[in-house]
Amino acid sequence: MKKVTFLFSLLMAAMFAHAQVATNIYWVQFTDKANSPYSIDNPEAYLSERALQRRANLGIAIDEYDLPVNPQYLQAVADCGAQLINPSKWLNGVSIYTADASVVEAINALEFVSTVRNCPNNPEAQKMKERWMANEMKPVAANRATNDFYGGAEAQVKQLNADKLHEMGFDGTGVIIAVLDGGFQGTPDQSCFNTMREEGRLLGTREFVYGQNTVYSQSTHGTSCLSTMGAYDPNNMVGTAYNASYYLIHTEDGDTENIIEEYNWVSGAECADSLGVDVCTTSLGYIDFDMTQWSHPFEHFDGKTAPMSIGAEIAVSRGMICMNAAGNEGDGTCTLGIPADAEHVLTVGAVDASGNRAYFSSVGPTYDGRIKPDVMAMGESTYVATGYGNMWPYYNGSGTSFATPVLAGAVACLRQARPYASVQEICDAIRAAGNRADNPDSKYGYGIPDFAAALEMLHVSELPATAKEILNVYPNPSQGEVHVALKEGVSADVSVYDFMGRQLYTCSFNGSNLSILEGYLNTLESGVYFINAISEQDSQTLKLVVTK
Repeated sequence: MKKVTFLFSLLMAAMFAHAQVATNIYWVQFTDKANSPYSIDNPEAYLSERALQRRANLGIAIDEYDLPVNPQYLQAVADCGAQLINPSKWLNGVSIYTADASVVEAINALEFVSTVRNCPNNPEAQKMKERWMANEMKPVAANRATNDFYGGAEAQVKQLNADKLHEMGFDGTGVIIAVLDGGFQGTPDQSCFNTMREEGRLLGTREFVYGQNTVYSQSTHGTSCLSTMGAYDPNNMVGTAYNASYYLIHTEDGDTENIIEEYNWVSGAECADSLGVDVCTTSLGYIDFDMTQWSHPFEHFDGKTAPMSIGAEIAVSRGMICMNAAGNEGDGTCTLGIPADAEHVLTVGAVDASGNRAYFSSVGPTYDGRIKPDVMAMGESTYVATGYGNMWPYYNGSGTSFATPVLAGAVACLRQARPYASVQEICDAIRAAGNRADNPDSKYGYGIPDFAAALEMLHVSELPATAKEILNVYPNPSQGEVHVALKEGVSADVSVYDFMGRQLYTCSFNGSNLSILEGYLNTLESGVYFINAISEQDSQTLKLVVTK
């Protein structure tokens, strides 16, 4: 059975009965967001302050994707008799539950509904899934030396040179990571997370499968993934982003293999965005479903067809760095799982401690010929927490599931070090720092990244002096004191805009009123601004980053 949910629990966690019968779950697709009470001009109504600040830092404008689903549409669907499950603003629809065919007929008749998609299960296929999961790459008892600060995680941390970032003070402090997974059983009891809990860095949980706060059930898989980043148990296990903050988001239903789980994930990623998350890591993926009419043929692996891949691309466009496990299907013709095909997602394959590709690590290329995976990290005999408490706290597990968060923690440290670098710039630097960057392929991608080298590649450039330059603003980024230099003999009309494109200030600038313009710029709060200068001969737009 080709299946890529990557749930490598230490033991098969006890499965809980689903709150609804999955045969009666549907996806309702809306046509538009017309007449919404929400506005692009008032993003504070649906995005947190931190989410808005992330956009400001990266110069990303609010657009229609950010607008929530029209609540009037949701109410109309509910009025037809359906139980609402998870709305998705990026896909502009909602998952629902109903056992009544007349309710589906009534929803289909609504003028703002384009399609209603049934998402049923096959119980026999579910039995096959459970057997597959039970036999998949069983973990073995931990066998690592524990005399190093990182304990058993030493090899996987140092393989990426993430320890070099830690030595420079970049340990994930101030960065928020969302882990989207199939369950976090045992996380509250695992001592390697004590420091995270005591310092208030376990920021919260979100449930998108059962409709209530049950993320600590069903599977230990998310707990093991979390430990590769957030564990802090010196000399036993320390992760790659041990001082970051975390949200735990449950989107994968271990009881089914249903396309509704892709929609769950998109809703979870939207939630992460609205909370201001910086880095998303997901060790899930989908190829075949219990009902084969929803399975993904090769032509779906183009990065823009499957619901989860579409959502992942939108997530990246919001300024979140997203990583996804490549999958564990080994060699073949594109053995990736959705959304590992998404172009701007960092797709992660697995290697062993010596840097050799794990035999099970999935390969590309994508349907449209792009190289995937992007990069590799340690996913064979990775050191992880069990989720079964301190009687047996750690073990060695295998899968691209574990390679992905190992790398995600290092990415968080890079984001801490370069808070104003774009997602594209960070991902490009990570690929360029790979040990196979000169000869990438669809088995290793760009290879194992050296994160110390990636850090050196990333920098915030001062505006270069050029013959056509009208004005220069420095230092940039500025911590509050801004200076302006005007090209000799030039006058210009200068306008200042915020990251949403709203004009904040305008003046005619000829050098004699230098102190007035500088005085205004020095009043700007932290954020990203654009300064446009137009002279008789030239025009120029530059970005100013203020960090007070």
